[in-house]
Amino acid sequence: MQTPGLNTSATDTQYVLVVAGKPEGPFSIDELRTKKIKPGDFVKTPGMDDYKEAHEVAELRQLFGFSRQPVPLQYFGSFDQRATASVVDWFIVLGVFVLASFVVMLLLLLILPGDDNKIVRMGISVAIVVLTIPARLVYSVVMESGPKQGTYGKQLLKIRVCDRYGERIDSSKALGRNLAKTLSVATLFVGYLMIFFNKKQQALHDIVADTLVIKDRLDG
Repeated sequence: MQTPGLNTSATDTQYVLVVAGKPEGPFSIDELRTKKIKPGDFVKTPGMDDYKEAHEVAELRQLFGFSRQPVPLQYFGSFDQRATASVVDWFIVLGVFVLASFVVMLLLLLILPGDDNKIVRMGISVAIVVLTIPARLVYSVVMESGPKQGTYGKQLLKIRVCDRYGERIDSSKALGRNLAKTLSVATLFVGYLMIFFNKKQQALHDIVADTLVIKDRLDG
């Protein structure tokens, strides 16, 4: 029988369920009922990239009356993961600018006289310094609000940015988070060290934006 308020495709979805640390199934909704599924049990459908806790899946919350729960403490990204990801991202952004400027300078050597070349090279060097910070901002906002929820550095370290429920943030929240990093820097980087002194391992800019950095929980 179809549950009122749900379409047939939702109730026909097959779920892989983690039991005693091992994936089993797939199971139908009725079979999940017989297994007395709980909000914190891990499930996965063919359309999911990774396992989720049952309360994170809207259909299961509606079917079983689960309440939405915040991200568990053990899943927060560590300071060293975040710092390493940041270094990787700076290398990526700087690398793009340096490569682009190298190409431009080569072209200028071919078309401009020597004196003009020196002035232009100086201008390009200054531009690299000036534009790197806004470029890093745009890069972070686009990537953190995107499907992967993190920059290439974060993806490499298997961490991602999310809201308190582990969900993807939108571009406005990603912008607010990254602009708030100026506060973490303005406090002589004490805002970053706050990661060590709160259970959610939030830096000051995470607290301001109400975001979290979490790590992957299970390999899909």
